[in-house]
Order: sequence, then structure tokens, then C-alpha cells
Amino acid sequence: MFQFIIRRLAGAVVTLFLIGAVTFFLFVAAPSDYASLACGRDCSPARLEDIREALGLNLPIAQQFWDFMSGIVMGRDFPDGHCAAPCLGQSFYSGDFVWDTIMDRFPTTLTLTAGGAVCFLIIGVGAGMLAAYKRGSLLDKAATGTSMVLSSFQIYFLGPIVLTIFVYSTGWMEDPKYVPITEDPAGWFIGMSIPVLVMATIFTAQYTRMARASMIEQLAEEHVRTARAKGMAKKFVFFRYAWRGSMIPIVTVLGIDISSMLGGAVVTELTFSLQGIGRLAVNGATTKDLPLTMGVMMFGAFFILIVNILTDIAYAYIDPRVRLS
Repeated sequence: MFQFIIRRLAGAVVTLFLIGAVTFFLFVAAPSDYASLACGRDCSPARLEDIREALGLNLPIAQQFWDFMSGIVMGRDFPDGHCAAPCLGQSFYSGDFVWDTIMDRFPTTLTLTAGGAVCFLIIGVGAGMLAAYKRGSLLDKAATGTSMVLSSFQIYFLGPIVLTIFVYSTGWMEDPKYVPITEDPAGWFIGMSIPVLVMATIFTAQYTRMARASMIEQLAEEHVRTARAKGMAKKFVFFRYAWRGSMIPIVTVLGIDISSMLGGAVVTELTFSLQGIGRLAVNGATTKDLPLTMGVMMFGAFFILIVNILTDIAYAYIDPRVRLS
């Protein structure tokens, strides 16, 4: 297992370097001028030249690329001070270092992503497994029918409905907001409960159907039927033999869905007016803040790589054959 993890980490480092290189050269090749964007509309030629020198845009492309990549590992010096590693540049719009800005917004997106994943795994997989265990019963039909209805919803449709009912009309819930969990755990839970549940609802329906189908397939396997033929209890066979095998496709899709939830976070954060990574990416694009946009792209790639590594480790634990591939 240790060698398997080392291989995955080495591959992630190479992938992240390639993503950084592609991201840098795409923005360097863009027709927009860094210095002009940083200087603004009323910019004198002297001021423009000073900005070019401060940002290192007067240096060769190879030197700029080295400064960008080495800054991620060792940090960089800017006119406003030293940017500690990992340095992703300095925002044109706010003047703040990009990494610090991302870290201020990341807890909101992490709460949405992690909270949503926990909810749809517990509810979706649990409902799907229970439906497979009670196959053909009223519970099975109710779980399948509900998942079919929920699968047709979208965040931008379901979010305003939930806000209207539970916040604006009845007042049962507070307006969604992010409060650091270290400052107020109860406020953090209450403020993020609606966005997390709405985001999780979209994925819960998918995992209910997938878990049900996977468990029914596993229950039809020969080793499971052999265990039942030997007189083992249905519950024991269900949890000891069928459950582990049914989790393989779920873990595979889980890694993809958690990565895609970053995209879903954009819609969720805009719907509920939350200040997260998704909203930060939109702000960077609309204000033409290229360092901020590049930093968000690099951070998103890093986050997805970490999720994929964790998924591979979980997959290898469930199915040891993966470690030998």
C-alpha cells in the first residue's frame, strides 16, 4: 500500500507541474496585457512601465515562468512585500496575495463540498442499500420514486424554493451565511445547513439508484449465493459479503462527483450569496484579475488531485487488486 501511495503522489506532482505550465502559458499568450489591467484606465506611460518592471513583465518568458513556478515552492518578492510559499501571485484588483484570498474563501467551499458529500453518502447510499435489502417492498418503491423526482431538480431551481419556504415565508431558518466553526459551531451548522442540504439533494438521488443497483448485482454473485446456501443469515451475508463489493462503483463515482462539486459550488454560492472559491473565480473573471484567476485554477487542480489520490487509496483498500495495477 505504501508504494501504491508513493506512485500516486509522484504522479500528482508531475500532473500539477504540467497544469501550472499550461495555465501560465495560456495566460501569457492571451491578448490582454497584465500591466495594462493592473494599471487601470487612466494610466500614464511612466506608470505602466513601472508596473511592468514591478511585475517582472519586462523579463524573458522563461524567467517569468521560473519566477511563477518557483514562487509556489519558495515564495516571491513583490513591491508590497514578500509573498510566502505557496505564492500564487498578487491580485490586480485588491492588491492582496492570491493564496491568502483563497484561504479566506476556502472554508466556505470546503463546508459545502465535504458537508454535501457526507449528506448524500449517508442518505443516498443508506436509502439505496435499504431499498435493495427490501427489494420489491413499499419502501423500495418509495425510495426509487423519490430519487427519480429529486434527480430532475437543479440547484438554481431548488435553492430559491427552499429559501422562500424556510427563510422568507415561515422564518424557520436563518438566511444562509458562513460562520467559522472555530468561532461558533452552532452558527456554522445553522448558517450552512440549507446550502449543504440543497447541494446534497442533487447527488442523493443519483447515489440512491446507484447503491441499490450495485447491491442487487452483488447479491446475485456466486459467492453471496453460496454463503446463503450454507445457511448464513441474510443480514450477515448482506453486510459481510455484499456490502463491500457494492461500494467499489460508488467510491469510483464519488471521486468524480466531489471534484465536480467545485463547479456546483459556483452555482450554490451565487444562489445563497456565499463568499467561497466559486464566487471568487467568477469575480476574478469579471474583473479580469488574471493572477487571481490563475491562482484559483491552480488551487482547483490541486484540490481535485488530492481528492483523486484519496479516492485511489480508498479504492485500493476495498479492492486489493488495484494496488498491483
